[in-house]
Amino acid sequence: MFRYVIQRLLLAIPTLIGVAVVSFFLLRVVPGDVVEVKLRGDGGNVSQETIEMERKRMGLDKPLMAQFGDWMIGLATLDLGKSMWTDRPVIEEIAIRLELSLQVAIMASLVAVIIAIPLGTLAALMRGTWVDYVVRLITIAGLSMPSFWLGMLIMLTLLGLFNWLPPITFTPFYVDPKANFTQLIWPAMAVGYRYSAVTARMVRSQLLEVMNEDYIRTARAKGVYEKLVITRHALRNALLPAITVLGLEFAFLIGGLVVTEQVFNLNGIGKLFVQSISRNDFTLIQGMVMMISGFYIIVNLAIDMLYAVFDPRIRYR
Repeated sequence: MFRYVIQRLLLAIPTLIGVAVVSFFLLRVVPGDVVEVKLRGDGGNVSQETIEMERKRMGLDKPLMAQFGDWMIGLATLDLGKSMWTDRPVIEEIAIRLELSLQVAIMASLVAVIIAIPLGTLAALMRGTWVDYVVRLITIAGLSMPSFWLGMLIMLTLLGLFNWLPPITFTPFYVDPKANFTQLIWPAMAVGYRYSAVTARMVRSQLLEVMNEDYIRTARAKGVYEKLVITRHALRNALLPAITVLGLEFAFLIGGLVVTEQVFNLNGIGKLFVQSISRNDFTLIQGMVMMISGFYIIVNLAIDMLYAVFDPRIRYR
């Protein structure tokens, strides 16, 4: 297993290099100049000489390949450069927002697991009954409602009943756990309900398929308790596709909650993505793309490891 993990991590290096090359050159194709936006965006009367001096300070006057070489050298030393807009290190800009986005993603994934697995299992075991139809109605509603629209309904409900609005500033968990939980539970529920609907339907369909397998009939014929047949044999195999969906959605949530963050006034990675794109902050965009790519690689590796945990037949050599 350890050898397999090392091999996967080594194979991730060419993937990250490819992402770095593509993101660098694609961003240079996009029209716009961060210096122009920064100094003249609000109608500022800045001379062309000042513009050229700022471009030189940022290294934008260098040939494209020289800029690419500086980017790759910095990437090899884990130096993502400085933001073209704030002149602060990219790692620092990402780090102050990653805690929020990561916590929302974890909480939303937990909400999805808590809702999806019981509902999907219950719907499969009681197929064709009123319970099955109720669960399917709940999941269809979750698929139909965008998470940001559900977030707006939650906001209006909390405002109308409790006169509650989201705080302006983010409170870390280690500073005040209660304030942190009350601030992030609502966006986590709005996003988690959406993904729980997808996962619940997948668990239901997979469990129905697994329950018709030969080894399930064999276990029943040998007199194994029905509860053990479901939990130890059927559900473990039915969860494999659900684990894949949950893992990929978790990686997506790190930087994909743009509208939800706007609704709940959260200054996370998604909002930072929008700001950096509107400002043509190339170095910050490149740093966030590399971070998201790294998350996807790590999550995919973790999913493969979980496969071996849930299905003993899987062995990596």
